[in-house]
Amino acid sequence: MTPLKFNSLEVKLAETSQEIEAAQALRYRIFYDEMGAKPSTRCKALKRDIDTYDIVCDHLIVVDTDLGTDDEPAVVGTYRLLRGNVAEATTGFYSENEFEFDNLAYAPEEVLELGRSCIDSKYRRRGAMQLLWRGISDYLDLYNIKIMIGCGSIHGTDVKETERVLSYLHHYHLAPSSLRPVALADRYQEMNLIDEDYLDAGLIQAELPPLLKGYLRVGAYVGDGAVIDRQFNTIDVCIVVETENITGKYKSHFKRDKARTETTEHAVQAS
Repeated sequence: MTPLKFNSLEVKLAETSQEIEAAQALRYRIFYDEMGAKPSTRCKALKRDIDTYDIVCDHLIVVDTDLGTDDEPAVVGTYRLLRGNVAEATTGFYSENEFEFDNLAYAPEEVLELGRSCIDSKYRRRGAMQLLWRGISDYLDLYNIKIMIGCGSIHGTDVKETERVLSYLHHYHLAPSSLRPVALADRYQEMNLIDEDYLDAGLIQAELPPLLKGYLRVGAYVGDGAVIDRQFNTIDVCIVVETENITGKYKSHFKRDKARTETTEHAVQAS
């Protein structure tokens, strides 16, 4: 992948151990310090979010090139990417700890799992998320990805507080049977908690977490059943995106973003 840059921010695949460790440190600050997840003894000692999947994944990162050094890069955004053929040969998908994919028809080399997404709080209004999506778009093209999967998280573990959101997702965004993951039987949390007639879809859409809302905007489906993840203090639903939905109207949006970026850079160079 060719790195993409906007002002001081650059999105790229991590190439060094220092870049991966900086991404893990960012994940720790967001998931554990900010969101209240419970770290393992090793994660707490290192102040980094680490698991066995990190070794086999690609790590998409946004770096602030005005800050940091090669030894301590300033990673301000990240996504963890795991392709199906890699997962099949090594660890499996992280999402398989929560969801069953027997009903999901795909060729292993054509599926991509997205995970561990986070952005430093100082950069959430500075284009970091747009750069990450640009990087994902290029990654989809590079590996001819047809389907993306992953966990979409709702903060907190109180089902009563999230029953309207879960019911809305079930009634309005349930995946077709051929693409529908199902929460593991021993972790299955019913999502159909409120009848559709009693839901105000417009009001509930405003309550959705930003990342989950972004997935739905590109045509994401959700699987059958949610999972309560007490370690990460979330309720998870399984997201499924057919990438043709992204490579259509949202692909043109990404391309316009890139064109604006290049125009800005040329103007700065000319001045």
